[in-house]
Amino acid sequence: MWLQSYCWRKKLCHLLGDTPDLTRRLFWIQRAVRLFSFSSTMASQALASLSEGGSQISLSTSGEHGRSSIPGFFLGDVQGLKSGRKMGALSLAVLRARGLHQWTLKSWGRFSDPPQLRLSGPSTRAPVRTAATLSLEPAGRSLWDEPLRIAVHRLAPRQPVTLRAALRDEKGALFRAHARYRADAAGRLDLQRAPALGGSFAGLEPMGLLWAMQPDRPFWRLLKRDVQTPFVVELEVLDGHEPDQGKLLASAVHERHFLAPGVRRVPVREGRVRATLFLPPGPGPFPGIVDLFGAGGGLLEYRASLLAGKGFAVMALAYYNYDDLPKHTDVFHLEYFEEAVNYLLCHPQVKGPGIGLLGTSKGGEISLAMASFLKGISAAVIINGSVAAVRAPIYYKDESVPPVPVMRNRMKMTKDGIMDVMDALKSPLEEPKSFIPVERSDTTFLFLVGQDDHNWQSEFYASEASKRLQAHGKQKPQVICYPEAGHYIEVPYFPLCKTGWHNLVGAPILYGGEPRAHAMAQLDAWKQLQIFFHKHLGGKEGTIAAKL
Repeated sequence: MWLQSYCWRKKLCHLLGDTPDLTRRLFWIQRAVRLFSFSSTMASQALASLSEGGSQISLSTSGEHGRSSIPGFFLGDVQGLKSGRKMGALSLAVLRARGLHQWTLKSWGRFSDPPQLRLSGPSTRAPVRTAATLSLEPAGRSLWDEPLRIAVHRLAPRQPVTLRAALRDEKGALFRAHARYRADAAGRLDLQRAPALGGSFAGLEPMGLLWAMQPDRPFWRLLKRDVQTPFVVELEVLDGHEPDQGKLLASAVHERHFLAPGVRRVPVREGRVRATLFLPPGPGPFPGIVDLFGAGGGLLEYRASLLAGKGFAVMALAYYNYDDLPKHTDVFHLEYFEEAVNYLLCHPQVKGPGIGLLGTSKGGEISLAMASFLKGISAAVIINGSVAAVRAPIYYKDESVPPVPVMRNRMKMTKDGIMDVMDALKSPLEEPKSFIPVERSDTTFLFLVGQDDHNWQSEFYASEASKRLQAHGKQKPQVICYPEAGHYIEVPYFPLCKTGWHNLVGAPILYGGEPRAHAMAQLDAWKQLQIFFHKHLGGKEGTIAAKL
């Protein structure tokens, strides 16, 4: 027997003899020609006995013997072709000419994309399968808080694929996510309509490839340190459902920016104040906001820069561990923050009569103290902030708020060896002197609370602040609680930081949260704080585009 390999007999019988589609048969013939690098003479000899008069098929081949046009066979006898007789004969000639029986099934993997097939004469043009394409809307670049529409076209019907996304932060940490999908009957995949079948997330999550990212370093939190440069997101489409093994079908690079067109970034070094002011396009004046982050200090601008694109003049304020400010602080003097408030109130492009405060974590605690002791503050959004002074006293002139004691015996250790400090602080109800006197404030408050916050008892703090304000005849604050949301409620699409290094604790701690619920909380919180500030600070309401 000339055909010594049963595997090849079975493979070619299926691909050539048993394939009812003429175009697909021609496709596999041309693959064989390309694989074994036929010369024009050798191919002609292999096909000579099968050539008949009439229309011809021209097969474009390339290889070590150059490019040639090979005469085909008569297309009129379609039924004969479907029976496999002529295709079978052709495949035998091809195999015999190049010793195909010596190859194994692994050789089939060398076949690449379908070659170009040209029909001449009265025959119908055969369809050409093109490469998959990955489309993004907006194309090329977008703001970080904008939704991104991701779609894949020109896949095979019902083709299984894996989508991957990755970015590197300014410290070189790699954040990645992947999800498995299946194309529809037309070979299309739209993440707004197709549910993920598994991976970093599951279900209908059009933005899951961003908010489900996880770092390659332990206890690492995604932060944007330079808002003048974008995060560059790399997206890939792989064949099959293996995120690290599938063939790359398509890819794209997309820039996620933090400065909307026309937003101005103004560094501030006025007196002791160290900050960056972001001004919206146009002459103003605009509602003013002071933005404060938490423990660790430094100057983080990404929330302020994005919020400026919504019509606010936002000043990202550093208060330690930045420039010539103290590297560490054992005490907070509100006079520094009062200087920042006065600077913003006096700015010609900031409208009065009052400004807003936006504080997260330690920044929320400081914001509560500012609203309680300082003038000129009309509205404040507190995101998972404490109602008591924590770890350092707060001073204003001749008054002080001492910190609540830390109960180290209440610290717990998770099964993964992560510290849980949620119950480590003594209740301010037991230490009333440590309770920030919010009842003094005429500020309107919005508390945004992650109900799975393990940094401290944020929900309890918001509830007690509300009770104290109402007990003294003040306006009842708005409190929005988010189930399964953790401590760091960021701008939309930032990945959850469930565990991370805590600078004050000096160890990694549990921050809490579940990825999807936390992502939904961030999206809604971003919308709610904009609505709140527009209502209580005035100004023209900007576009709130973020959505899952």
